[in-house]
Amino acid sequence: MLSRIANYVLLFLVGAVVGAVGTVAHQATVTWGVTIPLGLIGSLAAYTALLVGLRLLGRNRIPTLVTAVGAILAILLFSQKSAGGSVLIPNNLLGQLWLAGPIVIAAIVLAWPDLSKSRRPAVAPAGTSAGGNGLS
Repeated sequence: MLSRIANYVLLFLVGAVVGAVGTVAHQATVTWGVTIPLGLIGSLAAYTALLVGLRLLGRNRIPTLVTAVGAILAILLFSQKSAGGSVLIPNNLLGQLWLAGPIVIAAIVLAWPDLSKSRRPAVAPAGTSAGGNGLS
């Protein structure tokens, strides 16, 4: 029980770190004829990979939920105006996408059905062969 709590605390912290790093990096852009928001793309990709990886590894959704809550709370914390008046998430398109994107991604990843049960081979009933229909 104690190890499960420690795992959840660590997953929450990992989510908070991903959310904080993404908050700092999401405004980075590169201009090659057109402006490409590499910071936002990379931040959302890292966040999505983390949640999908946890969802695929675990048998339940709780570790993914704890990680998503940690990231979303960090993002919401850093969206507030600081004591000095600066903001890390400005009110522009990239900022709005960074605020809404992780919530939508978490909802999709958490709602995705567990398909691993449908990939398991069916067990044949007693007295029948695995490939037969049981009729002789």
